[in-house]
Amino acid sequence: MRALQLTGGFGLDHLQLNELPEPSPGPGQVLIRVRAVSLNYRDLLVAKGLYSKKLPLPLTICSDAAGEVIAVGAGVTRVKEGDRVAAIFMQGWLSGEPSEAKARTALGAAAPGVLCERLLLQEEGVVHVPEHLSWEEAATLPCAGVTAWHALMVKGGLKCGDTVLTLGTGGVSLFAVQFAHMAGARIISTSSQDEKLERLEELGAHETINYTTDPDWEETVRKLTPGGVDHVVEVGGAGTLPQSVRATRMGGKIHLIGNLATKEGATECNPLPAMMKGITIHGIFVGSRDMFEEMARAVEVHQMRPVVDHIFPFEQSADALRHMEQGGHFGKICIGLD
Repeated sequence: MRALQLTGGFGLDHLQLNELPEPSPGPGQVLIRVRAVSLNYRDLLVAKGLYSKKLPLPLTICSDAAGEVIAVGAGVTRVKEGDRVAAIFMQGWLSGEPSEAKARTALGAAAPGVLCERLLLQEEGVVHVPEHLSWEEAATLPCAGVTAWHALMVKGGLKCGDTVLTLGTGGVSLFAVQFAHMAGARIISTSSQDEKLERLEELGAHETINYTTDPDWEETVRKLTPGGVDHVVEVGGAGTLPQSVRATRMGGKIHLIGNLATKEGATECNPLPAMMKGITIHGIFVGSRDMFEEMARAVEVHQMRPVVDHIFPFEQSADALRHMEQGGHFGKICIGLD
Protein backbone atom coordinates (compact mmCIF):
# COMPACT_ATOMS: atom_id res chain seq x y z
CA MET A 1 0.00 0.00 0.00
CA ARG A 2 1.04 3.63 -0.46
CA ALA A 3 1.47 6.25 2.27
CA LEU A 4 2.44 9.91 2.08
CA GLN A 5 5.41 10.32 4.41
CA LEU A 6 7.96 12.84 5.52
CA THR A 7 11.19 11.19 4.49
CA GLY A 8 14.69 12.45 5.12
CA GLY A 9 13.68 15.73 6.72
CA PHE A 10 10.95 18.31 7.22
CA GLY A 11 9.41 20.52 4.55
CA LEU A 12 6.85 19.97 1.82
CA ASP A 13 9.62 18.98 -0.59
CA HIS A 14 10.40 16.01 1.68
CA LEU A 15 6.91 14.52 1.29
CA GLN A 16 6.81 11.43 -0.90
CA LEU A 17 4.56 8.47 -1.62
CA ASN A 18 6.21 5.36 -0.20
CA GLU A 19 5.26 1.72 -0.61
CA LEU A 20 4.63 0.05 2.75
CA PRO A 21 3.72 -3.55 3.63
CA GLU A 22 0.01 -4.34 3.46
CA PRO A 23 -1.24 -4.37 7.10
CA SER A 24 -3.32 -7.18 8.58
CA PRO A 25 -5.54 -6.80 11.66
CA GLY A 26 -4.64 -8.64 14.83
CA PRO A 27 -6.90 -9.23 17.86
CA GLY A 28 -8.97 -6.16 18.61
CA GLN A 29 -7.86 -4.33 15.46
CA VAL A 30 -9.66 -3.09 12.35
CA LEU A 31 -8.33 -2.49 8.87
CA ILE A 32 -9.79 0.53 7.06
CA ARG A 33 -9.68 1.36 3.39
CA VAL A 34 -9.09 5.09 3.61
CA ARG A 35 -11.42 6.96 1.27
CA ALA A 36 -10.73 10.57 2.28
CA VAL A 37 -8.44 12.63 4.48
CA SER A 38 -9.09 16.15 5.76
CA LEU A 39 -6.28 18.63 6.44
CA ASN A 40 -5.79 20.65 9.60
CA TYR A 41 -3.37 23.52 10.11
CA ARG A 42 -1.48 21.21 12.49
CA ASP A 43 -0.67 18.95 9.53
CA LEU A 44 1.04 21.83 7.76
CA LEU A 45 3.05 22.64 10.90
CA VAL A 46 4.09 18.98 11.24
CA ALA A 47 5.16 18.78 7.60
CA LYS A 48 7.23 21.98 7.81
CA GLY A 49 8.90 20.98 11.08
CA LEU A 50 7.23 23.80 13.00
CA TYR A 51 5.20 21.50 15.27
CA SER A 52 8.19 19.51 16.56
CA LYS A 53 11.53 18.62 15.06
CA LYS A 54 11.77 15.57 17.32
CA LEU A 55 9.12 13.54 15.50
CA PRO A 56 10.36 10.18 14.23
CA LEU A 57 10.95 9.96 10.48
CA PRO A 58 9.76 8.60 8.13
CA LEU A 59 6.34 9.75 9.34
CA THR A 60 2.94 9.25 7.72
CA ILE A 61 1.20 12.61 8.15
CA CYS A 62 -2.35 13.84 8.90
CA SER A 63 -4.84 12.93 11.61
CA ASP A 64 -8.34 12.97 10.07
CA ALA A 65 -9.58 10.14 7.86
CA ALA A 66 -12.79 8.38 6.94
CA GLY A 67 -13.16 5.07 5.20
CA GLU A 68 -14.64 1.61 4.99
CA VAL A 69 -13.83 -1.27 7.30
CA ILE A 70 -12.46 -4.06 5.09
CA ALA A 71 -11.24 -6.55 7.73
CA VAL A 72 -11.49 -7.07 11.49
CA GLY A 73 -9.34 -9.03 13.92
CA ALA A 74 -10.41 -11.58 16.49
CA GLY A 75 -12.73 -10.29 19.20
CA VAL A 76 -13.79 -7.10 17.43
CA THR A 77 -17.38 -6.14 18.28
CA ARG A 78 -17.63 -2.35 17.75
CA VAL A 79 -17.57 -2.50 13.97
CA LYS A 80 -17.91 -4.99 11.12
CA GLU A 81 -16.76 -5.23 7.52
CA GLY A 82 -18.47 -2.64 5.34
CA ASP A 83 -19.05 -0.10 8.12
CA ARG A 84 -18.36 3.58 7.40
CA VAL A 85 -16.05 4.93 10.08
CA ALA A 86 -13.65 7.73 10.98
CA ALA A 87 -10.56 7.61 13.17
CA ILE A 88 -10.67 9.57 16.42
CA PHE A 89 -7.93 12.19 16.78
CA MET A 90 -6.49 10.90 20.06
CA GLN A 91 -6.71 7.14 19.92
CA GLY A 92 -6.44 6.86 23.70
CA TRP A 93 -9.00 9.51 24.68
CA LEU A 94 -12.26 7.62 24.81
CA SER A 95 -14.04 9.47 27.62
CA GLY A 96 -13.50 11.68 30.64
CA GLU A 97 -10.91 14.41 30.95
CA PRO A 98 -7.77 14.73 28.83
CA SER A 99 -4.36 13.69 30.12
CA GLU A 100 -0.78 13.80 28.94
CA ALA A 101 -0.91 10.07 28.21
CA LYS A 102 -4.04 10.52 26.06
CA ALA A 103 -2.51 13.47 24.22
CA ARG A 104 0.47 11.31 23.22
CA THR A 105 -1.89 9.08 21.22
CA ALA A 106 -2.83 11.84 18.73
CA LEU A 107 -2.47 10.65 15.15
CA GLY A 108 -0.13 12.28 12.68
CA ALA A 109 2.63 13.40 15.05
CA ALA A 110 4.06 11.20 17.79
CA ALA A 111 1.79 8.44 16.43
CA PRO A 112 1.73 7.59 12.68
CA GLY A 113 -0.86 9.44 10.65
CA VAL A 114 -3.68 8.50 8.30
CA LEU A 115 -2.68 9.65 4.81
CA CYS A 116 -2.34 6.13 3.48
CA GLU A 117 -4.39 3.65 1.50
CA ARG A 118 -4.92 1.21 4.38
CA LEU A 119 -5.17 2.21 8.03
CA LEU A 120 -4.78 -0.23 10.92
CA LEU A 121 -6.30 0.87 14.24
CA GLN A 122 -7.60 -0.56 17.47
CA GLU A 123 -11.37 -0.98 17.32
CA GLU A 124 -11.72 1.48 20.22
CA GLY A 125 -10.23 4.21 18.04
CA VAL A 126 -12.95 4.46 15.40
CA VAL A 127 -16.45 5.96 15.26
CA HIS A 128 -19.35 5.35 12.88
CA VAL A 129 -20.06 8.34 10.63
CA PRO A 130 -23.48 9.54 9.38
CA GLU A 131 -24.67 7.85 6.22
CA HIS A 132 -25.69 11.08 4.46
CA LEU A 133 -22.14 12.44 4.42
CA SER A 134 -19.70 12.01 1.57
CA TRP A 135 -16.33 10.49 2.45
CA GLU A 136 -14.73 13.93 2.35
CA GLU A 137 -17.41 15.46 4.57
CA ALA A 138 -17.03 12.60 7.03
CA ALA A 139 -13.27 13.10 7.11
CA THR A 140 -13.70 16.68 8.37
CA LEU A 141 -15.31 15.57 11.64
CA PRO A 142 -12.50 14.14 13.84
CA CYS A 143 -10.58 17.32 14.64
CA ALA A 144 -12.39 20.50 13.56
CA GLY A 145 -15.87 19.14 14.17
CA VAL A 146 -15.13 17.61 17.57
CA THR A 147 -13.20 20.71 18.65
CA ALA A 148 -16.14 23.02 17.92
CA TRP A 149 -18.58 20.60 19.57
CA HIS A 150 -16.38 20.29 22.67
CA ALA A 151 -16.12 24.07 22.94
CA LEU A 152 -19.75 25.08 22.51
CA MET A 153 -21.80 22.08 23.53
CA VAL A 154 -19.66 20.32 26.15
CA LYS A 155 -17.65 23.06 27.88
CA GLY A 156 -19.92 25.88 26.82
CA GLY A 157 -23.29 24.31 27.55
CA LEU A 158 -24.70 26.34 24.66
CA LYS A 159 -28.40 27.17 25.01
CA CYS A 160 -31.02 28.38 22.59
CA GLY A 161 -30.87 32.19 22.54
CA ASP A 162 -27.21 32.45 23.58
CA THR A 163 -24.96 34.74 21.54
CA VAL A 164 -21.86 33.27 19.87
CA LEU A 165 -18.95 35.10 18.25
CA THR A 166 -16.84 33.21 15.72
CA LEU A 167 -13.58 34.46 14.23
CA GLY A 168 -12.59 33.81 10.63
CA THR A 169 -13.59 31.00 8.28
CA GLY A 170 -11.36 28.10 9.25
CA GLY A 171 -12.77 24.64 9.81
CA VAL A 172 -13.44 25.01 13.55
CA SER A 173 -15.09 28.40 13.11
CA LEU A 174 -17.42 27.12 10.37
CA PHE A 175 -18.40 24.10 12.43
CA ALA A 176 -19.07 26.46 15.35
CA VAL A 177 -21.42 28.51 13.16
CA GLN A 178 -23.26 25.38 12.06
CA PHE A 179 -23.56 23.92 15.58
CA ALA A 180 -24.66 27.26 17.04
CA HIS A 181 -27.28 27.55 14.29
CA MET A 182 -28.51 24.03 15.09
CA ALA A 183 -28.84 25.02 18.76
CA GLY A 184 -30.85 28.17 18.06
CA ALA A 185 -28.12 30.62 19.09
CA ARG A 186 -27.57 34.13 17.75
CA ILE A 187 -24.32 34.19 15.76
CA ILE A 188 -21.92 37.02 14.99
CA SER A 189 -19.05 36.11 12.66
CA THR A 190 -15.96 37.91 11.40
CA SER A 191 -13.89 37.61 8.23
CA SER A 192 -11.56 39.76 6.15
CA GLN A 193 -13.56 39.28 2.94
CA ASP A 194 -17.12 40.37 2.18
CA GLU A 195 -17.65 37.34 -0.06
CA LYS A 196 -16.88 35.04 2.85
CA LEU A 197 -19.19 37.05 5.11
CA GLU A 198 -22.01 36.37 2.67
CA ARG A 199 -21.29 32.66 2.83
CA LEU A 200 -21.24 32.81 6.64
CA GLU A 201 -24.73 34.31 6.52
CA GLU A 202 -25.83 31.40 4.33
CA LEU A 203 -24.57 29.03 7.04
CA GLY A 204 -26.57 30.80 9.73
CA ALA A 205 -24.65 33.85 10.94
CA HIS A 206 -27.06 36.65 11.92
CA GLU A 207 -24.54 39.51 11.84
CA THR A 208 -21.15 39.68 10.16
CA ILE A 209 -18.17 42.01 10.55
CA ASN A 210 -15.27 42.62 8.16
CA TYR A 211 -12.33 42.94 10.55
CA THR A 212 -10.15 44.55 7.86
CA THR A 213 -12.45 47.52 7.32
CA ASP A 214 -13.58 47.45 10.98
CA PRO A 215 -10.41 46.82 13.01
CA ASP A 216 -12.21 47.69 16.26
CA TRP A 217 -14.63 44.83 15.68
CA GLU A 218 -14.98 44.13 19.38
CA GLU A 219 -16.69 47.49 19.84
CA THR A 220 -19.08 46.67 17.02
CA VAL A 221 -19.86 43.37 18.75
CA ARG A 222 -20.67 45.23 21.96
CA LYS A 223 -23.02 47.54 20.10
CA LEU A 224 -24.79 44.54 18.58
CA THR A 225 -25.06 42.79 21.96
CA PRO A 226 -25.08 45.25 24.85
CA GLY A 227 -22.60 43.95 27.38
CA GLY A 228 -21.02 41.46 25.00
CA VAL A 229 -21.56 37.90 23.77
CA ASP A 230 -22.01 34.75 25.82
CA HIS A 231 -19.41 32.70 23.91
CA VAL A 232 -16.36 33.41 21.78
CA VAL A 233 -14.80 30.68 19.66
CA GLU A 234 -11.27 32.07 19.85
CA VAL A 235 -8.92 30.79 17.16
CA GLY A 236 -6.60 33.79 16.88
CA GLY A 237 -4.72 33.47 20.15
CA ALA A 238 -2.56 36.37 21.32
CA GLY A 239 -3.39 38.40 18.22
CA THR A 240 -7.13 38.55 18.97
CA LEU A 241 -7.63 37.48 22.60
CA PRO A 242 -7.64 41.01 24.08
CA GLN A 243 -10.39 42.02 21.66
CA SER A 244 -12.30 38.81 22.37
CA VAL A 245 -12.19 39.58 26.10
CA ARG A 246 -13.59 43.03 25.38
CA ALA A 247 -16.35 41.50 23.22
CA THR A 248 -17.42 39.00 25.92
CA ARG A 249 -20.05 39.82 28.53
CA MET A 250 -19.34 39.64 32.24
CA GLY A 251 -19.45 35.98 33.23
CA GLY A 252 -19.16 34.86 29.62
CA LYS A 253 -16.98 32.13 28.14
CA ILE A 254 -14.04 32.17 25.75
CA HIS A 255 -13.17 28.86 24.12
CA LEU A 256 -9.46 29.12 23.33
CA ILE A 257 -8.63 26.87 20.38
CA GLY A 258 -5.94 28.27 18.11
CA ASN A 259 -3.14 30.75 17.69
CA LEU A 260 -3.60 31.75 14.07
CA ALA A 261 -3.50 35.54 14.35
CA THR A 262 -0.29 37.49 14.67
CA LYS A 263 0.02 41.06 15.81
CA GLU A 264 3.04 43.22 16.53
CA GLY A 265 3.94 42.87 20.22
CA ALA A 266 1.05 40.49 20.92
CA THR A 267 3.10 37.74 22.56
CA GLU A 268 1.41 38.26 25.91
CA CYS A 269 -2.11 39.02 27.04
CA ASN A 270 -2.96 40.94 30.21
CA PRO A 271 -5.28 38.65 32.23
CA LEU A 272 -6.72 41.48 34.33
CA PRO A 273 -9.65 42.42 32.02
CA ALA A 274 -10.77 38.77 31.88
CA MET A 275 -10.51 38.50 35.67
CA MET A 276 -12.46 41.71 36.28
CA LYS A 277 -15.27 40.46 34.03
CA GLY A 278 -15.33 36.98 35.56
CA ILE A 279 -14.77 35.41 32.14
CA THR A 280 -14.09 31.70 31.93
CA ILE A 281 -11.38 30.81 29.41
CA HIS A 282 -11.35 27.15 28.37
CA GLY A 283 -8.42 25.64 26.53
CA ILE A 284 -9.85 23.21 23.96
CA PHE A 285 -7.67 20.48 22.42
CA VAL A 286 -10.03 18.45 20.20
CA GLY A 287 -12.05 15.99 22.33
CA SER A 288 -12.89 12.43 23.31
CA ARG A 289 -14.56 9.57 21.45
CA ASP A 290 -17.69 10.13 23.54
CA MET A 291 -17.86 13.71 22.26
CA PHE A 292 -17.34 12.53 18.68
CA GLU A 293 -20.19 10.04 18.91
CA GLU A 294 -22.52 12.62 20.46
CA MET A 295 -21.64 15.11 17.73
CA ALA A 296 -22.13 12.50 14.99
CA ARG A 297 -25.66 11.78 16.26
CA ALA A 298 -26.51 15.49 16.13
CA VAL A 299 -25.05 15.83 12.62
CA GLU A 300 -27.19 12.90 11.47
CA VAL A 301 -30.41 14.13 13.10
CA HIS A 302 -30.02 17.60 11.57
CA GLN A 303 -28.64 16.25 8.27
CA MET A 304 -25.86 18.83 8.61
CA ARG A 305 -23.19 18.90 5.92
CA PRO A 306 -19.68 20.17 6.71
CA VAL A 307 -18.17 22.75 4.37
CA VAL A 308 -15.54 21.35 1.99
CA ASP A 309 -13.42 23.88 0.11
CA HIS A 310 -11.50 21.68 -2.33
CA ILE A 311 -10.72 18.00 -2.90
CA PHE A 312 -7.25 17.01 -4.15
CA PRO A 313 -6.33 13.55 -5.47
CA PHE A 314 -3.96 11.43 -3.36
CA GLU A 315 -1.08 12.01 -5.73
CA GLN A 316 -1.41 15.79 -5.24
CA SER A 317 -1.39 15.75 -1.43
CA ALA A 318 1.57 18.14 -1.24
CA ASP A 319 -0.40 20.59 -3.41
CA ALA A 320 -3.27 20.34 -0.92
CA LEU A 321 -0.91 21.44 1.85
CA ARG A 322 0.37 24.29 -0.32
CA HIS A 323 -3.24 25.36 -0.91
CA MET A 324 -3.68 25.52 2.87
CA GLU A 325 -0.42 27.42 3.25
CA GLN A 326 -1.61 30.09 0.80
CA GLY A 327 -4.79 30.70 2.81
CA GLY A 328 -7.96 32.03 1.30
CA HIS A 329 -9.87 28.75 1.50
CA PHE A 330 -13.38 28.57 2.92
CA GLY A 331 -13.99 25.30 4.71
CA LYS A 332 -11.95 22.13 4.84
CA ILE A 333 -9.33 21.01 2.33
CA CYS A 334 -9.60 17.30 1.63
CA ILE A 335 -7.70 14.54 -0.16
CA GLY A 336 -9.62 11.80 -1.95
CA LEU A 337 -8.24 8.26 -2.15
CA ASP A 338 -10.86 6.58 -4.35
